[in-house]
Amino acid sequence: MTDHPPVRMGIVGVGTLTLRAILPHLTQADIADRVTVTAVCDPVLARAEQAAQDYGVPAAHPSLEAMLAADDVDAVTVVSPIGLHYDHCRRALEAGKHVHVNKTMTTTVAEADHLIALARDKGLRIVASPGEILRPQVRAARRLLRDGAIGHIAWAECGVSFGTYHENEPERTAGKTAIDPSWYYRRPGGGPVYDVTSYSLHQLTAILGPAKRVTAMSGIRVPSHMFQGAEVRTEMDDNTFLLIDFGEGTFVFAYGAAAGRSNPQFAAATYHGTKGTLDGILLNGEMIEFEGREDTLDKPVTDWEGQCRTLPHVTGPHRDIPEAHIFEDMMQLVRWIREGVPSLATADHARHVIEIIEAGYAAAAEGRTVALKTSFDLPDDDL
Repeated sequence: MTDHPPVRMGIVGVGTLTLRAILPHLTQADIADRVTVTAVCDPVLARAEQAAQDYGVPAAHPSLEAMLAADDVDAVTVVSPIGLHYDHCRRALEAGKHVHVNKTMTTTVAEADHLIALARDKGLRIVASPGEILRPQVRAARRLLRDGAIGHIAWAECGVSFGTYHENEPERTAGKTAIDPSWYYRRPGGGPVYDVTSYSLHQLTAILGPAKRVTAMSGIRVPSHMFQGAEVRTEMDDNTFLLIDFGEGTFVFAYGAAAGRSNPQFAAATYHGTKGTLDGILLNGEMIEFEGREDTLDKPVTDWEGQCRTLPHVTGPHRDIPEAHIFEDMMQLVRWIREGVPSLATADHARHVIEIIEAGYAAAAEGRTVALKTSFDLPDDDL
């Protein structure tokens, strides 16, 4: 244990994710000795003020600048639109604040490089979601594949589709001011690859390690969406298909599509080998063994929230609050600050996923294969 006081956390952005998960998780009494939410900020000040009132947060600010100037936080969780992540993380780090950033950390490798260097130079911590590498299921799958459970891996497939859930999230219209989803369809940072395929790519690379090359095809399939009777034009590709080379003849097909799915287990990959198939957490149709498996047996393998029960901080009330994996990532930062325990959800890993995405769009636009330059270290198997 540590006598470090609770980390004062500021929340950057009061959108659907903050209302559905971030505030409900971070204001639970069981973690009050480790972290406390001291401020929220959002350009729609009325929404920030209402959230602060609802959850007992002392301060609501109209901007990140105002929150940083008030100096009432030690760390921030960045829950703003993906295209703003780099700017918000940079400002927080420059102000001396530790950072948890939701997926995807940035939209370019150059931005990720700058954040990593800035945090290093200032002695600050970054934890980057999604921490797929933290899940015991993912580490168990990695061990099985490494030990030849399906023979030689020939190829794999993974990905996530947009659908229409962003328009239909109940939090968008529950308050006095509607939460506009338009940014999901705009550049930079919009589209299903940055938003949800990033989960698959984090999980994939946590199992197979860094990728080598990427080629792709990409375009816009659904030209517009509707929100509260208004048309939202799609400006960012919503139908993207990547072919990723992991070396030694191992190839992965990954998609961020407008519709459809190849695996009912969220973000999971299906690995096809010469001696069998690993389909998410099913080895030739049977559930694999992993730490905490007993806590998931009353839930189907397709229940994402149920499978997140295996994460170390997801206990008590947090098992019944949505998006528990993000709560885990935030608590990884809290533990790192208070106890000096580094998180496995590293900025280096996030940067590599960002390079896969950035290279994929470049490959699609230019009709070529792009070699990847970044890398990251996988943890020892016993972690």
